[in-house]
Parts: sequence; structure tokens; C-alpha cells
Amino acid sequence: MRAAAFVTPLLCLSLLAGCANLAPDYARPESPVPVTFDGQPAVAPAVGELDWQRVITNARLKKTIDVALANNRNLRIAALNIEKARAQYQIEDAALYPAVSATVGGNSARYQGSITRKYSAGLGITSYEIDFFGRLNNLKEAALQNFLSTGATQRSVRTSLIAETANAWLTLAASQDLLKLARETLESRNTTLELTRKRQALGGASLLTVAQAQSAAETARGDVARYLALVEQARNALNLLAGTTLPADCLPAAENGVGASALALVDVPAGLSSDVLLRRPDIVSAEHALIGSNASIGAARAAFFPSITLTGSIGTASAGLDTLFEAGTRAWTFVPTLNLPIFNAGKLSASLSAAEVTRDIQVATYEKTVQTAFREVADALAERGTLVERMDAQKAEVDAYATSLRLSTERYRSGADSYLTVLDSQRSLYTAQKSLIALQLTEQSNRMTLFKALGGE
Repeated sequence: MRAAAFVTPLLCLSLLAGCANLAPDYARPESPVPVTFDGQPAVAPAVGELDWQRVITNARLKKTIDVALANNRNLRIAALNIEKARAQYQIEDAALYPAVSATVGGNSARYQGSITRKYSAGLGITSYEIDFFGRLNNLKEAALQNFLSTGATQRSVRTSLIAETANAWLTLAASQDLLKLARETLESRNTTLELTRKRQALGGASLLTVAQAQSAAETARGDVARYLALVEQARNALNLLAGTTLPADCLPAAENGVGASALALVDVPAGLSSDVLLRRPDIVSAEHALIGSNASIGAARAAFFPSITLTGSIGTASAGLDTLFEAGTRAWTFVPTLNLPIFNAGKLSASLSAAEVTRDIQVATYEKTVQTAFREVADALAERGTLVERMDAQKAEVDAYATSLRLSTERYRSGADSYLTVLDSQRSLYTAQKSLIALQLTEQSNRMTLFKALGGE
């Protein structure tokens, strides 16, 4: 009966805990962006499969991304942050339940020549707060939303890692293409230089023509050295993202440069609704942070109200160890404490104001995240809309300069034109070929940018 007298009030008060919640009702902010990306009538936000393994078609690139997902340190840190947030949530959740501990103790005292001893054993509860106004529940909710936000952030880091690794791999492929082009150009110009020297020895060319041919060859030689360094730098950047030194079978193949499509086009229908952005992990993370700030307001409001904490124990006590568990030695204590805030120099008001301002900051952060996401998708779509025409124009330019070089070379050999015309044609063709490689890199990178901007995983 005495045990029941201790436990029954505790159970009754526990049932009443959390009967009030002072947190504001959550409502998702209105979207601060247009309904669609192109002004067309909205269609359902379905953009096909945004699984990276479907978007990426090159086997070597897939293998590289697998290595990066297993070894990248930023992704590892993000995963550890999830574990930390999970532990913090468990801490806040544990505060909702009484902490029970077993105690065994002894006490000896001497007074006026007399020695007294007392021994005890029992179970105790220390400072258990009854959550009448939802303070603990709101702290738990804030910790839960922080955990969910951290999880979404980890997915965002993962998506960014996939995109960055793909772009670094494509950059390496483009650098290899530029190096290959520079070597071919150097070889061609060295051949031309040797022929020009022979013609000069026979009186068929001037020293000026030899100097011009040598200048063109030296320019190509300098480009070879420069692109060698760029290839090494691109490989180092890719290894950093991968978190390890990549094997040769992960790197771009020499015969399949950036012009060979390594990525599939992401299907984006006309009138795509901007609601598709709500799947992006950075927006999901921002919304969880906003919901958590609402819960923090509820906890700050609850601090203005009285709180009740319980301390109690139940067990046995006696003057001797040999009689500690005999009949008649049972003992219990039940100490409820009421805490009523009266004066705290504005601390509670300041805490509530800070929580409300934090909520307003999170609203602005959420809206800014949505706007940034909309711009990223819109920019990628705008660039994508011109890439086909730009690629066609650049290829046509390369073909035109190749024809120009062939004709100017024939005219020079027939004596109808100077070598300067040949040199100008060589430079123009070389520049156009480099521009084509850069544009091919832009086209492939645009596919990955759109994948990331739409929240691919």
C-alpha cells in the first residue's frame, strides 16, 4: 500500500504531462517563385527517374562515383553528423521519462558518545519534470526536426558529391582531349616546319616563313606543356573528391573523350511545376529547420508557466545490515516541487524573442533556398535550350576552318599566297577545335547541373 501511495501520484501526473502545446501551428510558407519554369500551364511535378545511375551512362564514371560515395570525407562527416543529431534527439526524448536508479547506502554518526548507524536500499527518482505545458515535448520535437534536417543535408551533400565528381571526371576528359589536340597540332606543325626548312634550303621559302612556322610550332609545344599540367591538376581534383587514388579503369578512356556522351538527358516536360523543387534535399532540410524553430517557440513559451518536478524513493531502511530487509523496514519519500517564475530580469522574454526571431530567420532562409533552387533550374534550362544550336554552329565553324586551312595550304604550295595565310588558318582552326571541346564539356556539365538542380539522388 505504501508503494502504491508513492507510485500512483506519479502515474497520474505523468498521464497529464504534455496536455498543452504552446508551439505555433505550422504552415508551409507560400512559394516565392512562379508556378512553372517556362510560363506554360502547370503539369504534375514528375521529371522521370532522377537516380544518378540512370542519368550517368558511362561505366567508368559510374565506378568513379561508387568510389567517391564510399570514401569521400565530406560525405563521411555528413553521415557522422546524422549520428550526432540522432543521439541528441534520444537525449531529449529520454527527458520525457522518469530516470530510475538503485541506491544502497550507509550512514554512521557519533553524538555525545553514542554511535548511530543507518543503512538503506531502494529505488529512486530525482527531479522528474511533469510536462504540463509541452516544454519537453517541444524540445524533443526541435531535436527531431534537427535530426531530419541533418539527414536531408546529408542527402544534399551526397547529391552535390555525385555532381561534383561527374563534373571533375568530365573536366579531366576535356583536359585529355585538349592535350591530345595540342600534341596532334604540335606534330603537324613540326612536320610543316621541317618541310619549310627544306624549301628554304632549296630557295623555295624565305627565312621569314621559317620563323613563322617555328613560332607556330613553339606555341603548340607550350600548349602541350600547359595541358599536361591541367590533366594532372584535374586528376588530383578527381582523386580528392573520390577520397583515394583512382585506378586507371575509373579514369576517362583516351579514345572516348568529353565528346562521347557520358550522361543521359534529364526529361523535363513543358510547363514543369515548380513544386518539383520541394523534393530537393536542401529545401527539405530548410523546412525541417523551420518546423524545429516553431517547436523552440513552444518550449520558450512554456518556460513562463509553473513547472512541477518530482523526487521520490521507495525501499528499506534499518539500523543494521542484518535487519535491512526484515518486515517493518520499508520506507518511501515523495517530494513534489513547484517552480513559479516571478522575476528573472527579462531572461524568459529574451529567450522567447530569440526563438521568434530564429523562426523568422528560418522562414527567410527557406524562401531564399526555394528562390535559389528555382534560379538554378531556370538557368540550366535556359542554357540547355541553346546548346544544340551552339554545338551545331561550333562544329560547322571547325569544318569551315578545316576547309580554309586545306585551301590556303594548297595556294601557298602553288605560290599563289603567302605562308601568313596558312598560319592564320591554322590558328583559327586550332582555336575553333578548342572551343568545340569546351562546348562539349559545357553540354555534358549542363546535364549534370540539371540533375542536381532538380534534386536527383
